[in-house]
Amino acid sequence: MRDSGKLRLQIRLALAIVYLVWGSAYVATKVMVTDEPPLSAAGLRFTLAGLLLGAFAWWRSGPPRLSRVELRHVGIVALFAIVVSNGCNVLAMQHVQSNVAAMLNATPALWIAWFGTFGRHGTGLSGPARLGLLVGLAGVVLVLAPAGAVPTGPLRWQLVILLGCIGWSLGTIYYRHAAAASEPLMFTALQMFAGGLALLLLAAVHGEPLALTWTPRGIAAFLWLMLLSSCVAYSAYAFLALHTTPVIVGSFGFVNPAVAALVGWLLLGETLAWTQIAGMLVILAGMALVTGYWRPLPRAHG
Repeated sequence: MRDSGKLRLQIRLALAIVYLVWGSAYVATKVMVTDEPPLSAAGLRFTLAGLLLGAFAWWRSGPPRLSRVELRHVGIVALFAIVVSNGCNVLAMQHVQSNVAAMLNATPALWIAWFGTFGRHGTGLSGPARLGLLVGLAGVVLVLAPAGAVPTGPLRWQLVILLGCIGWSLGTIYYRHAAAASEPLMFTALQMFAGGLALLLLAAVHGEPLALTWTPRGIAAFLWLMLLSSCVAYSAYAFLALHTTPVIVGSFGFVNPAVAALVGWLLLGETLAWTQIAGMLVILAGMALVTGYWRPLPRAHG
């Protein structure tokens, strides 16, 4: 009973980290891709974060287990969760507002829950979870409802973000069932390091300069993304992917847009209408249903 209560507390703490840090990360990303070459900055961010997190994981739990199967797992997750997901987002966010990008990134809550119902490890959706998904979607629609002429960027760039969302969801589901040999913190470090190197390679192929300009606000955004978003929040997300259901894992997609809309309004002057405030409240209500704050959490796996 005591272990169950401890796990519930850890799940809620991990959710809070993912919600708040990743919610504000959209504004940091918008600043970074405005001041720096996007693929180069993202690649350097993940490469350095992977080294830092890997050193800490090695000190805490020992070296990684780099079998052929493990390297395949790392490569596949890095491809979907770092290269496709973050690569699409940093390229598109040069043309799309941070709060709009966050709204589009709400869709993994649906993709992950849906993909998680397939296969022999599939997890069915309960009635409250289905209701929570619908309530959350209604909140996202309200947040997206413009109060006037709000520039959202060309449609093709919004579709690029949606492609990144599908990549993230596939990477999450794959990792959940991969039975990786390395402990979660080390696996997260390995996937970030591999994905960061791949993004740097793509930057070179794309013709981006590998040297950053290092403006003051660009440095602040880079450090936020590297230390808090990559090291801390990714570790919390990896924990959630292994210890709770796909619906709860994907719930960040409902809450993060609300956080991003508020931070974008405060720091970048992006539009925040009364409909968006109402939408944030509806999103929180949907999150409470999906994650179990209004009912007992589903039995943890593992």
